[in-house]
Amino acid sequence: MIPVKYCVCLFSVALSVARASGGTAGRRVKAGVKEAVFGKMPDGQTVHLYALTNGHGMKVSLTNYGATVVSIVVPDRRGKMADVVLGFDNLAGYLGKDPYFGATIGRYANRIAKGKFKLDRHTYHVPINEPPNSLHGGTRGFDKRVWTTEKVSQNPPQVVFSYLSKSGEEGYPGDLSVKVLYTLMADNALRIDYSAATDTDTVINLTNHSYFNLVGQGNGNILDQEVMINADSFTPINASMIPTGRIRSVEGTPFDFRKLTRIGARINEENKQLELAHGYDDNFILNSSSLKVLAAKAVDPVSGRVLEVYTTQPAVQFYTGNFLDGTIHGKGGKVYEYRSAFTFETQHYPDSPNHRNFPPTELKPGQTYRETTIYKFSALR
Repeated sequence: MIPVKYCVCLFSVALSVARASGGTAGRRVKAGVKEAVFGKMPDGQTVHLYALTNGHGMKVSLTNYGATVVSIVVPDRRGKMADVVLGFDNLAGYLGKDPYFGATIGRYANRIAKGKFKLDRHTYHVPINEPPNSLHGGTRGFDKRVWTTEKVSQNPPQVVFSYLSKSGEEGYPGDLSVKVLYTLMADNALRIDYSAATDTDTVINLTNHSYFNLVGQGNGNILDQEVMINADSFTPINASMIPTGRIRSVEGTPFDFRKLTRIGARINEENKQLELAHGYDDNFILNSSSLKVLAAKAVDPVSGRVLEVYTTQPAVQFYTGNFLDGTIHGKGGKVYEYRSAFTFETQHYPDSPNHRNFPPTELKPGQTYRETTIYKFSALR
């Protein structure tokens, strides 16, 4: 662990960006990374906060608890800064009722049916934490682990987190060594590079679970924000939120986001898939898995903020905060209400280990898992 260079009192300064009402947009500022104490685990282990700033004043705060994105502060069309992701002001919030705000999800993101899968003729059982399925790595997935901070770089602002998931953890086979590299780019993009290696055949599916609201975290619902997803098809689900195995065209359905469309335009239509998920919570199959091709986009007409997503992953889970219910108080005491955020979780398909026609998620010794996702921010003029 990198020594703490800043005292606990700097924590409030580092997170004050989460409630910024003014901004530094348009003024050059010094890029770099500042470190502070974020809190302590019940066993006394210290958890850290890393505040990354680029030359344009965009700020991203990260913590090594769950390799989590705590805040992303970006300007609107007038240069006013706001934090556009949901989260908490301190570690205690993440140790309480936390629906994976900003976390790195693993060993397997999304759902595994009935908490079991076969690999090398052996059936593995993983925790059923969303009956009847396993969700986001189990009871204590990667989001609930303290990661090691391997490296902090100032130019460009970067932080590398690593974690060793031992064989048998949450039921998964193999010692899995994972690294997540966060880089804040000069063009207001947050780049996330994942890598992993194993000593035994295993399965892996990593993603980031940031909840976005381009108006600003805690500032109402996202139904008037517009979304584009570069996907001609999606994977329909059954009553337990597991893919049926079929691939279905988005044509003529509420899932056609190939052009910018209001999130709320069709979310309440009479549609079995929407009813099962209480809104959008669906795996979209991307038409391209390339960092040169736009995978998804979101626009807030009010603030003018724009989010673009580029990824090497084959799919993205679009979720509209259907289970946020106003009982969670986030940064600055903001209440996180129903449908007050959305996610773009770049990923392999849910339950892939149980579907031969889905892209494989197996990782073998000698192979290196590598995936990259870029969240790029800008503003309409």
